[in-house]
Amino acid sequence: MVNSENFDKMMAEKVEYVQNVIKSFLPKKENCPETLYDALVYSMEAGGKRLRPILMLETYRLFGGNKAVIEPFMAAIEMIHTSSLIHDDLPAIDNDELRRGRKTTHAVYGEAMGILSGDALLNYAYETALEAFRYNFDRDSLFMAMKVLAAKTGIYGMLGGQSVDVENDKKGNLSPDLGMLEYIHKHKTSALIEAPMMIGAILAGAQKGEISCVEEIGGKIGLAFQIRDDILDVISTDDVLGKPVRSDAKNEKVTYADLLGLEAAKKKVNDITAEAIRLLQTLPGENQFLESLVENMANRNK
Repeated sequence: MVNSENFDKMMAEKVEYVQNVIKSFLPKKENCPETLYDALVYSMEAGGKRLRPILMLETYRLFGGNKAVIEPFMAAIEMIHTSSLIHDDLPAIDNDELRRGRKTTHAVYGEAMGILSGDALLNYAYETALEAFRYNFDRDSLFMAMKVLAAKTGIYGMLGGQSVDVENDKKGNLSPDLGMLEYIHKHKTSALIEAPMMIGAILAGAQKGEISCVEEIGGKIGLAFQIRDDILDVISTDDVLGKPVRSDAKNEKVTYADLLGLEAAKKKVNDITAEAIRLLQTLPGENQFLESLVENMANRNK
């Protein structure tokens, strides 16, 4: 593990690197409709933790990867994540007007442009990932990485989980138990953490069994991350979190905090995180920062 002071410094450096990578792949203003372009850039430049591209990069490095071919995928996964946030915030879903400490995309540009900019960003993410084929790199690995990116973010992954989550609110008619809630979290959240970690492993040349192990690790990290998010929605504040708290209660969504209680939910986060780190340590490479990042995600305050 990396000590707290060194971790914060390393994290700041990695976020800056990721920001520069993302900026280099953003669409050009020329020939793009002005308002759509502005909404896209507004959303992508809103900041955030950039956890998914960092997890991708650090998993890539865990298996010895050191080439720029990872960068288009890093930008793409953050574009997909941001597109999902734009749509999550829409009036038809969570109806939130604060994200990352400032107004949400639809609150600034209108609901229609929120829908369109989310769609455009999702599509542009795949255009961006395809830029990796310009590199002199193993085509089979690139195809496998693209397949993971598409599958984990589609109807069998993020979007599938989101659809069930939409039913888990006052507009739906589900009464989720822990099994249903775990399905939602594993598909809506975990899939978008499994994807970058698997892509990092694939592009670094990891073996099939190692990629499967990374997928399991990503699933555990994602589940712990989402349960922690549920907890913070109860115990945090708008100013600290950078988005409205009690959003789950407002939308009458059932969460782990509801079903287990806060203390049991916190214990579940710790247990799942410990198992994810244990599995990380069974892999042949070593990346102390990655282990510290996983720990930090489970104990974050925002």
